[in-house]
Amino acid sequence: MIENFQAFVIAITILTLTPGLDTALVIRNTSRGGFVDGSVTSLGICSGLFVHALLSAIGISAVLAQSAELFNMVKMVGAAYLVYLGISSLRSTLKGQAHLAIGQGQGAQFVVKRSLKEGFLSNVLNPKTAVFYLAFLPQFINPEYSPLLQSMLMAAIHFVIAMIWQCGLAGALDKAKNLLKSSRFMRWMEGTTGVVLVAFGVKLMLEKTA
Repeated sequence: MIENFQAFVIAITILTLTPGLDTALVIRNTSRGGFVDGSVTSLGICSGLFVHALLSAIGISAVLAQSAELFNMVKMVGAAYLVYLGISSLRSTLKGQAHLAIGQGQGAQFVVKRSLKEGFLSNVLNPKTAVFYLAFLPQFINPEYSPLLQSMLMAAIHFVIAMIWQCGLAGALDKAKNLLKSSRFMRWMEGTTGVVLVAFGVKLMLEKTA
């Protein structure tokens, strides 16, 4: 049902592994309340993905109701945005900027509701995630099937991948702490992601014009 399913899985996996706001929050809360705190925070974060998928599906459905040509135009704009994100990551890497700051744990008591709320709101209220979903998901939508079902399916796949990664990260925090604090490692991760996004976006644009 989903177009280029394998490409979607590969792309979303690479992007999930890239350190960012979600990773920083999981690390902070794991430092604060241990593995369970980090895992529940991850659950809140990943639950927010379905909100972005729903909003994206509504937008896609509205565009499809207008015309197929307009839908292809939206996909082209989305592909161009992915290239822009990739170039931005590469520029940050060349400048030696690190976007992930990892704080020290405070030893606070774990509270389920607090961790869920922090994770959920950090994701839902993040405009970068919203814009990314609006640009990313349409690339894999098959107009012959329901955009809502396809968007929710992709969000579910993203949910599973992100939960596995973030919970694994929480469990390995003590051992990975020094690595994640390394600005050199962070620049390498961001640079790799930049290359992937640029290549992926260019590939999509070439496919649309072929």
